[in-house]
Amino acid sequence: MSNNELASSAFDARQIVFDEHYVDSGTEGIKLYLRNKRRKDHKVFLAEKTIVMVHGATFSSGSLYDVPFNGMSFIDFLAHHGFDVFAADVRGYGKSTRPPEMQAQPDLNPPLVSTDTGVTDFATAVEFVLRLRGLKAVNVFAMSWGGTVAGAYAARNADKVVKLALLAPQWLSDVPIPIDQGGSLGSYRLVPVKAALARWLGTAPEYARERLVPEGWFDLWSELTLSEETWQDDREQGKLRATNGPIQDIRTYWRAGTPYYQPSEIRAPVLLLHGEWDIDVPLDLARAYFEQLTGASYRRWVEIGEATHLALMESHRMQAYAEVVRFFDEAFKPE
Repeated sequence: MSNNELASSAFDARQIVFDEHYVDSGTEGIKLYLRNKRRKDHKVFLAEKTIVMVHGATFSSGSLYDVPFNGMSFIDFLAHHGFDVFAADVRGYGKSTRPPEMQAQPDLNPPLVSTDTGVTDFATAVEFVLRLRGLKAVNVFAMSWGGTVAGAYAARNADKVVKLALLAPQWLSDVPIPIDQGGSLGSYRLVPVKAALARWLGTAPEYARERLVPEGWFDLWSELTLSEETWQDDREQGKLRATNGPIQDIRTYWRAGTPYYQPSEIRAPVLLLHGEWDIDVPLDLARAYFEQLTGASYRRWVEIGEATHLALMESHRMQAYAEVVRFFDEAFKPE
C-alpha cells in the first residue's frame, strides 16, 4: 500500500466539521469566503493549533488545498492532525465576491486585485479568525503569489503570526516568469482549466509524467475548480476568470528588481517548501528568498523531490503535508 493510500485509509471524513463563513471585506458589496475544517473533538482553540491559508494568483484556496484526492485533501489532512484550519479566498477568487469590473470585457478596466488588495483581504480574514476563536495570533500557510500576501502580512504583523509556512513564494527574477504571458493586461484573464494538465505535466521530465498526477486526480481537480466559476458560459467552456493584478505586480516588483516587501522583516519561524521541478519559482529564486529570511527566529528549507509548483496535488504530496504538520506542531525553540 502506498503512503497516499495509508494516509487516506486512516482518515475518516465523518469526524471532520466543515463550516463556511462570508466576511465583510470593508468594501461595499464584497464578501470574503473562508472555509473552515477541524475535528469534531477539537474543542479548545489555541494559536499554535490554528492555521489561516491563502491561495496563489490563479486558483482559489478550495482548488489548491481542498480537493479530496483519494478521499482526503490537504486541509482534511491538517484537520485530521488536530489543526483548526481556515482557508481564505481573496475577492475575485473562489467563493468570494467578484469585483463588478469582472462582469465587463477585460480590456475595459485595468488589472484587478493587486497584491495590496490581497494583503488587505487576508488581514481581514485573519482578524475574523482571531475574533471568532478568541486568539491573538495564528499560524499562516500560503503558496506562490499567496506567499507574497502572507509574507508581507507576517512582516507587518509580527505579533499575530506564530509560524509561517510557504510553498514556492515569489521573489525577484531577471528572467521571464511563466505565469506572465506578456502583452497588455486587462482586468482579468481567461484560464483554460481543462488544458492545464499538458502544461502541468510539461514542467516535469518526460520519464516521470505518467506518475506525477495519479489517474482521476486531474478530472476531480478541474471539476471542483470550474464549479466555483461564476459565469456559466466560461464554466461550460472549461475556463476560469482570474484577476490580473498579481500579474501586473510581477512587472512592477519582481521583474523590476523591487521587492514588494522585505522578507528580513519577518520575525516568526519560517518553513520554505519547494518542488524540485518548479519552473514558476526555480531553485535559484527559492534560494535567494530563503537567504533573505535573516530576521526569522529560525528558518528551514525542505526540497520535495519529483514535484512541481503544484506539489500539494501530486503523487508525492504527503511529503509536503507531513512537513507542514511537523513544523507547525513542533515545540522547538532556538537556543
